[in-house]
Amino acid sequence: MSSSFFIKKKENPTFDKKGKNTQAPKRKVRDRVEPKRRQSNQETEYDETPQEKKLRLAKLYLDQLKEEEENKAEEDSFETDLIAGRLQEEVLEQKGKLQRLIAKDLMPPDASEIRVLRGHKLPVTCLVVTSDDKYIFSAAKDCSIIKWDVESGKKLHTIHGGRKGTEDRHVGHTAHILCMSVSSDGKYLATGDMNKLIMIWEAETCKHLYKFTGHKGPVSGLSFRKGTHDLYSASHDRSIKVWNVDENAYVETLFGHQDAITGLDSLSRERCVTAGGRDRSVRVWKIAEESQLVFHGHEGSIDCIQLINEEHMITGADDGSVSLWSVNKKKPLSTVKQAHGCHGDAGLEQPHWVASVAALQNSDTVASGASGCSHNSQVQLWKCGQNYRALEPLFNVTVPGFVNSMKFSSSGQFLVAGVGQEHRLGRWWRIKEAKNGIYIIPLKRKPPNPEEAKLSE
Repeated sequence: MSSSFFIKKKENPTFDKKGKNTQAPKRKVRDRVEPKRRQSNQETEYDETPQEKKLRLAKLYLDQLKEEEENKAEEDSFETDLIAGRLQEEVLEQKGKLQRLIAKDLMPPDASEIRVLRGHKLPVTCLVVTSDDKYIFSAAKDCSIIKWDVESGKKLHTIHGGRKGTEDRHVGHTAHILCMSVSSDGKYLATGDMNKLIMIWEAETCKHLYKFTGHKGPVSGLSFRKGTHDLYSASHDRSIKVWNVDENAYVETLFGHQDAITGLDSLSRERCVTAGGRDRSVRVWKIAEESQLVFHGHEGSIDCIQLINEEHMITGADDGSVSLWSVNKKKPLSTVKQAHGCHGDAGLEQPHWVASVAALQNSDTVASGASGCSHNSQVQLWKCGQNYRALEPLFNVTVPGFVNSMKFSSSGQFLVAGVGQEHRLGRWWRIKEAKNGIYIIPLKRKPPNPEEAKLSE
């Protein structure tokens, strides 16, 4: 056989389930698989030109800038709203129209929650709370001044009183202290006594700085103008005096009352308000204009006065009444007679004197303190109605003795009452069961209503 040819037998094609020829030659196709399909196995690699990289980074940078600007705009908007809110509050405060509604949330404290600080030997006559609510200064008929730490209740400093006749050699008071005031920045403390003297102290160290003389009667009222070191003083000599404490200087004297002035208060305006005792008048003194406004309403001696805001004030009298006033009305907006009840035999009842009043500034909450029998002395809290046209009783706290002075803390977290066995202005009668001390009364808030909380969220 010369030659033979081997012919490869053509095999029959086989097909898979999808009908594709499994033996057909595979074509080489450029990889065009979508990145998403390949990302499960391996990262997709892209070739990026330098120009594309620059463009991508530029876009990232622009996005970052845009995000920063948006965040800044939100912060600026928030700050603007915050500043606008504060400015609006300040304007309302200056106009006397700022009224924080706090009274509806207050509830009476338990007796165990009231703290009593004891250190004065004789009745406490006056007290003040610093604007940061950290310290209380109190004074008494024993001529002493005590600085207290609010949180711990401890005495930080004591300025002892001197005996009568030792005025020349004793640094401090030698007669009953009737009034005191602390500057809004906490730098100065001023105290006034029955010896017609005003003492100025460094509030932090209780170091004696100055002695102001000039009044011809006991100094019965003191108040620093808010935000300044201008001091207003009132006296039983029926005059108001203005002092500059920074300069250790007397400024001027104002006259008008027809009887001994029993109380004085001021806020940030260049004016003060006074209670005229038995002349039954309340006066607003415009210092710059050297003018005064005269108000009448009580039937008895007006013994205490306090500003609620620049336009409204509260007073108390020995006829047992408490009155709310506006500087734009000559008569009280509201008066509660026999605010603390009566005492005495049937047919001979007499109202308990209102010895002190206090106001939580720019709010609807005020308080009055009575001087009565040991079992009936109390601090009464009141809610001021809309536009200060009503006084509604909230609750009272029993405090045995004469409630001679009261002050709210700036935060509204507590009320401080200075209590004694005798009235601050005299010794008409004495309550032996009473304790001479400082009562710190917490102002508790009602727990929020769950439904209201949901609505607020």
